[in-house]
Amino acid sequence: MAAVLPLPQRADAAPAHVAGSQATPAGPVDPLPAAPSRALDARSTAVDVVTDTRPLLFISDLHLSPAIPRTVAAFTHFIEVTAANAQAVYILGDLFEYWIGDDELGSPRKKQLTTPWALQQCELMRSLSARGIPLYIMHGNRDFLLGKRFAAAAGATLLTDPYRLEAFGRRLVLTHGDALCTLDLRYQRFRRITRQRWIQGFFLSWPLTWRLALARKLRNRPMQVQTRNPLWDVTDTAVAQLFDASHTHTMIHGHTHLPARHLQGNSERWVLPDWDLDHGAARGGYLQLDAAGLRVLPLQSLAAG
Repeated sequence: MAAVLPLPQRADAAPAHVAGSQATPAGPVDPLPAAPSRALDARSTAVDVVTDTRPLLFISDLHLSPAIPRTVAAFTHFIEVTAANAQAVYILGDLFEYWIGDDELGSPRKKQLTTPWALQQCELMRSLSARGIPLYIMHGNRDFLLGKRFAAAAGATLLTDPYRLEAFGRRLVLTHGDALCTLDLRYQRFRRITRQRWIQGFFLSWPLTWRLALARKLRNRPMQVQTRNPLWDVTDTAVAQLFDASHTHTMIHGHTHLPARHLQGNSERWVLPDWDLDHGAARGGYLQLDAAGLRVLPLQSLAAG
């Protein structure tokens, strides 16, 4: 049974911390594709050595939309201030509440409706690369239609899921986390269908105005308090299989909105906090990896409040 160490979610709580450890030699990992910049090469046993001492920052599940301006403002502060001294920023899925296609940014070939808010968010994120800070974004279950045009506009690199990374003497595997919720058979069936290219192509063939209307209808639904379903959490079996396939002992993911540090055998799993500063008690935070190890930190906007 995995031990669970809840992470603090409020600014007045002491951050959880775990010291860094020396990585063991890496072996080939067939299930994971070779990934760019500081990733392990799945085709060899070589391990990239990271000499940059600046921290890596990990966030997920912001669910940004124009309907949550305080959360959007917190993201702006995070990009402009919190990440100013970062080595790189990793967003592990569900950056947006919905993403209905890269044509939200407009079409270079024909006049099409654009959403200025989406362009503003891309310009904000692009400011990271302008400062020499790489931005890596993974698809979530809400924004799996993020594509190459979005990545170019945001100055970001889209990551495969899962993604293996070596930094500060640690070998980590990053994932959004929804694929680990294997007891939720209905969702896993939906996930398999919606990841098929022809299904995505069919949806993207709809007029942008139709897709925008559908997204707004979903966004405007009344918020309902729901009892958390155990099926929505990850399973120990799926987690163990990913650790084994990736030859790692540290996992970082989001999706479940249950921030915690879990100990499973000799491995640890960090669940990132979701962000919401617009409904009820403010939530949010980020995970930082540096020479001192991994620790969760509150949003500076929450600390100030």
